[in-house]
Amino acid sequence: MDFHLLNILLVEDDLTLGEKLTDFLKSFGHDVVHCGDGDKAFEAFCDGRFNFCIFDLMLPGIDGFTLTERIRSRDSYIPVVIISKRNHKDDKQKAFDLGVDDYLVKPFDPDELLWRIRAVARRIHAPLPSGNVAAPLSIGKFTFDLNRQMLLNGSTIRRLTRRESEVLKLLCTRKNQLIKREEILMQLWGDVDYFHGRSLDVFISKIRRYLKEDNSIRIDNIPTVGYILKEGKS
Repeated sequence: MDFHLLNILLVEDDLTLGEKLTDFLKSFGHDVVHCGDGDKAFEAFCDGRFNFCIFDLMLPGIDGFTLTERIRSRDSYIPVVIISKRNHKDDKQKAFDLGVDDYLVKPFDPDELLWRIRAVARRIHAPLPSGNVAAPLSIGKFTFDLNRQMLLNGSTIRRLTRRESEVLKLLCTRKNQLIKREEILMQLWGDVDYFHGRSLDVFISKIRRYLKEDNSIRIDNIPTVGYILKEGKS
């Protein structure tokens, strides 16, 4: 299957592993820049034109968590995959709360990393099908432009990440109806993994903040079941 060729920032302080992964990913046509510490990686990101990131967590200089936060503050769209020996639930939760797209525990087969990169790239870089441009959606006093990933309120424009847009779209198309957590997770992540569930909670919280200017809109949480985007006075 043909897929998007990527400009990858790989941050791995194990020189042998970093070189091995760089050569492996380049053999599939990707352009890869390998950095050995977090500070140099952030400098490279600011100077380069990357569209995919792969980070270790334990790095010289700033760690992978901080690096993710800094890069996300500059580009909220770019996908990030974590590769780490740290297999603790708290580390995974923190990473997904920061908005990473996947988390792979070392040691791993390079083929598995490639499969995960392809899966994330297909979701994030897939263009809209020709002739299938979605009409803007109305949410209270907001207009949600899915094609441009924008939430508009008068002259105020907020750019959403692709994942935020996908979550909001599902809620909008089922406005005032319950949509189950499992359905959202399967449609957007392809499974009902605990950590993807935590990521969903984070995205819901962000969307609530974006919509709080209109008190006629709210997102109700039905514990362990799902969410309802409600529009109109209670």
